[in-house]
Amino acid sequence: MSIKSICIYGAGALGGAIAVKLASHAENDAIISVVVRGAHLDAIRDNGLSLREAGAERPLNVRLTATDDPRTLPPQDLVITGLKGHQLAPAAEGIAGLLKEGTRVVMILNGIPWWYFHRDIQSRHAELQFDELDPGGRLWRLIGPERVIGCVAYQGAEVIYPGEIQLANNGRFVLGEPSGEMSADLKAIAAVLTDAGLNITTTAVIRDEIWSKLMGNTAFNPISALTRALMTDIMADPALSTTVGKVMNEVRAVGEALGARFSMTVEQRLEQSRHIGAVRTSMLQDLIGGKALEITPLVGMVVALGRLSAVPTPVSETILALVTQLDRENQRDR
Repeated sequence: MSIKSICIYGAGALGGAIAVKLASHAENDAIISVVVRGAHLDAIRDNGLSLREAGAERPLNVRLTATDDPRTLPPQDLVITGLKGHQLAPAAEGIAGLLKEGTRVVMILNGIPWWYFHRDIQSRHAELQFDELDPGGRLWRLIGPERVIGCVAYQGAEVIYPGEIQLANNGRFVLGEPSGEMSADLKAIAAVLTDAGLNITTTAVIRDEIWSKLMGNTAFNPISALTRALMTDIMADPALSTTVGKVMNEVRAVGEALGARFSMTVEQRLEQSRHIGAVRTSMLQDLIGGKALEITPLVGMVVALGRLSAVPTPVSETILALVTQLDRENQRDR
């Protein structure tokens, strides 16, 4: 796979950080472009895109092609999406316009992705589609799950000002084909991202990584939005940390029913969470910013897949009802 053009579609916190790393890598001769909108786009056009890495003395700043209209860009060798799950379907046509024969699409997503059951031999539900994740099957039809390389990101990032991104830690990214193949494309993409200074690993079991991260996201994201609490505050409160553990147990049970394997127990994951620090989750960031919340991939699908697998999820169901109403009220206020 020859990678000479890369578009980051949705260059917010995480997508923007990847764009800066790729564009600032001196030996990378690929043309980097970003699709972004609003004040963030204006700032990038005027002053470039800046990235403050954890522990770095000064930010990286790059100049790159930035647009809110993907039709102005040529077809790409590689597209990396930094959009949240609920933002993908409206962008399907824009992403599809960047594709040509052989283009792969790395999708950085929290929660259950729209392509989850493509070539899935673990769950007995191969090729099952969910309208909640992909209304009308637009992503499946216009992009195609066969183009996708899954990506699970363990990287805290935030847009602190338009055009300026800050990383909370030196994180890592796990890439994998839905089929489980360790393909040549997967290796080529991992090499390009590694050369740009990103911490990349590849896996033959990307769904296991999805569920492992989801165990934390399903608990912490909605609880932080409902309480406006940082992760340290949630874990310091006995009632809230107990609720986190209950949600994690439900997520683990649903994941295992679909064939996923977890490398940590719930108790180990809770202990790990006590050391993450004063992190403001992405859902809390979106709530404060007045943006629509990423509810369905993180919470709604745990409930839906629990029903599919006959696994009860009562705590997740309650949190889903509460955070859904919170989102309605937050959007109404805006």
